Amino acid sequence: MAKALEDQVIEQVARPVADDLRFEPTARRVRVMFGGITIADSRAVMLMLENKRLAIYYFPVKDVRLDLLVPTSYTSSHAGKGEASFYSVKVGDRRAEKAAWRYLEPERADLKDYVGFYWDKMDAWFEEDDEVFVHPRDPYHRVDVLHSSRHVKVVVGGAVVAETNRPSLLFETGLPTRYYIPKLDARLDLLTPTTSSTRCPYKGKASYWSVNVDGKEFKDIVWSYPAPIPECPKIENLLCFYDEKVDAVYVDGELQARPVTPWS
Repeated sequence: MAKALEDQVIEQVARPVADDLRFEPTARRVRVMFGGITIADSRAVMLMLENKRLAIYYFPVKDVRLDLLVPTSYTSSHAGKGEASFYSVKVGDRRAEKAAWRYLEPERADLKDYVGFYWDKMDAWFEEDDEVFVHPRDPYHRVDVLHSSRHVKVVVGGAVVAETNRPSLLFETGLPTRYYIPKLDARLDLLTPTTSSTRCPYKGKASYWSVNVDGKEFKDIVWSYPAPIPECPKIENLLCFYDEKVDAVYVDGELQARPVTPWS
């Protein structure tokens, strides 16, 4: 079984802090929904920032519907935090197994009396009144998009699939530069839309294309944000290729090194 995002080690998530683990307050009101019920609703949420892990929200027990948490026999030990006791979330006939956890006797005193939830086991999450997706937004994570006149060329299956002198460059903390290309500068005749989609908490919902060259399909290696979140408008309807999966990407005539990322 694949690990939940919260449990995965992600090398690109390197935090600019001296400690491997920080537990700090956030000013945002955060809510968690499951089965049509608000499971947790707090204006005193804490954000756990752990090196090489995604951020996690922790709720004070007083702001959690503890009556909807069913204790399980499952526990898990975590260095620096202690032993986590897990709970299922039950609302009516719906049950999310081992979806929440607490450190009843934590190694760190500040973790006591807080509850964490697996993001994808809940139905919906809200920061203030905006629904958010995938995982909490990290206050130390930046996404900057800059218009550029660099010459970018993308080669897939031996064919030049995109070439432009007007890319938008997206710089995201811990990740390789992404080159967003106007559709008019791409070989749209080689692109086939797919039903795939993903969400990013920093950019929005992405749609995907496969590239087809001489009968060979390169599936889901191009994406676009048709309606990015308001904080990231400059990439709207532009195309981006997985540099990890194409033959080559040239910037100003220079071959770019193939990045190694979770999408390699």
